[in-house]
Amino acid sequence: MAAPAETFRPHVGVHLILVQGGKVLLLLRTNTGFADGSWSVPGGCLDAGETLSEGAAREAREELGIVIDPADLTFAHLCHHADPDGQARIGVFFTATRWAGEPANAEPGKCDKIDWFPLDSLPGDVVTYIRTGIDAYRHGHPFSLDGWRVG
Repeated sequence: MAAPAETFRPHVGVHLILVQGGKVLLLLRTNTGFADGSWSVPGGCLDAGETLSEGAAREAREELGIVIDPADLTFAHLCHHADPDGQARIGVFFTATRWAGEPANAEPGKCDKIDWFPLDSLPGDVVTYIRTGIDAYRHGHPFSLDGWRVG
């Protein structure tokens, strides 16, 4: 009898695709140890005991100083990605059409700046799986793979 497969639990990240006037809000990462110098959407690690939407709302408060009711978040996309180091991760993307406050750089130690970019004209240095998630969202695709060798 074959041994049972080991249960695998990849890291889960929660991300926000905030769009106004056809532009998406991006943050320029710094001093984080991952993809520093690249643009990303607001987001981070899901904490123990949080639902996905609670985690995304928390990240909005921490990174942008805005308040989003988790009930106002809409699932947008799921990306199963492998980081350059080969670690498997799940990125869950949400959108929100309303929030309280004006987005600002609330974590200057981890973010050089924030800016709005046209959804169809992102800067060249966007974190790879974030670009994959945004592009899939734009085209209405709920799921993508990034960083995996296929075939």
